[in-house]
Amino acid sequence: MIILIIKMTSQLEMHLGKKRLTIEFINDIKKRFENNKINNIKISVLKSARQNGKNDVKEYAEKILEFLGKKYTYRVLGFSIFLKKWRKVRS
Repeated sequence: MIILIIKMTSQLEMHLGKKRLTIEFINDIKKRFENNKINNIKISVLKSARQNGKNDVKEYAEKILEFLGKKYTYRVLGFSIFLKKWRKVRS
């Protein structure tokens, strides 16, 4: 008998568009982390939001993390930002 355990990860997807990074967008991210009890959010940075290519994506990620706090980390892959919420403060 083979038992297969699959862990499903809940991940929301959001798009950062021509309005770029606004307070409303950052507040929406924070509310989604709190209300939906999720740990991961993928943010796709659309072409209209980036003028300097991948440098803009990293700047957006750092600004979002600055607002969210030390319980969160990010990873940039291509033109996507992956945010992760941890239980404890990360150094």
